[in-house]
Amino acid sequence: MCAIEVYTLEQSVMWKDIVEKFRFCDVYYLPEYVKAFEIHGDGCPLLIYYKSDTLCGINVVVRRDIADIPFFSQFIQHNKYFDYITPYGYGGWLFSGGITEDNISVFYIEYKKFCELNNIICEFIRFHPLVHNVNYLRNYIEIVDLGDTISLNLDSQELIWNNMTSKNRNVIKKAQKNGVKIYSSKDVSLIDDFMKIYNATMIRDSANKYYYFSRDFYESIFRDLKNNFDLFYAKYEDKIIAVSIIIYYGEYVHYHLSGSLFEYRYLAPTNLLLYEVACRFCDLGYKKFHLGGGVGSGNDNLYRFKKSFNRNFTNQYSIGKIIYDMAFYNQLVTFCKDYDSNFNMESSFFPLYRNLNI
Repeated sequence: MCAIEVYTLEQSVMWKDIVEKFRFCDVYYLPEYVKAFEIHGDGCPLLIYYKSDTLCGINVVVRRDIADIPFFSQFIQHNKYFDYITPYGYGGWLFSGGITEDNISVFYIEYKKFCELNNIICEFIRFHPLVHNVNYLRNYIEIVDLGDTISLNLDSQELIWNNMTSKNRNVIKKAQKNGVKIYSSKDVSLIDDFMKIYNATMIRDSANKYYYFSRDFYESIFRDLKNNFDLFYAKYEDKIIAVSIIIYYGEYVHYHLSGSLFEYRYLAPTNLLLYEVACRFCDLGYKKFHLGGGVGSGNDNLYRFKKSFNRNFTNQYSIGKIIYDMAFYNQLVTFCKDYDSNFNMESSFFPLYRNLNI
């Protein structure tokens, strides 16, 4: 007997009770985490809960109405056709119970039927690099292995220090010698400081407009995620020069959002900040501090900066693509091509119909 249940943020108590029973549950699966991204306009966050006599599974998705895409709104009915995507960060299916090939096969058949019945056209998954959950679905969906991500082993402060490059250790010691100090807080009055420094960093890096968040977004983090985040900041001569929102749950800590003042880069405040975050959560008994990867999973300056914190180990980052209604998917892509003769039909962007520039 199999069943699939869907929970919304209005059912947050039940949602949280379910996900906390899973061994590798992380902050990305919590309703308190995804609330901010609903405010950001990403779509409707849902917990998908699969249960059978032998296997249980959870997946957190954002359901997006395809009719909300401006071009499609003129001929597609609202609240009828959707796609799923992993919320900002990482996710994908977690399972408990009899995790066998036969049980996963039964699960996938049932889940595919569920998506077809609910007009879910396709799904894009960003698998969690630390829990290796990509391996559950390799035989069933299209998997693309992208670049590596970096995490710090928090077994001891000595191990944290030894895994860093010598150059990184030197700049951290230099930051300490120059009087840079690291603090943490949950004080909502720091939102303005964070936004000013973070937004300036995004402008400097020519970031996509998606990565500019409203004050309401940050207020949700401070309010809804209050037990699973800290705002760390670096001060020099009584001035805040670097900021980072750090999120955590279970065994894992994540480098979530961050920024720094360009004119103080010579002090390497973010290097010191991340080192002290690692030491703090090491003392608290956490197992991994995940820094993520480069821009677009590339081997760029951001990746090399993160890699300097652990020269000895990387994690494989993978994505998954599933099309549940191929005919409708292809129809949407054809609409894009008819609208724009230069529409790139060969792009790897997924879903392809969301790559239309209007």
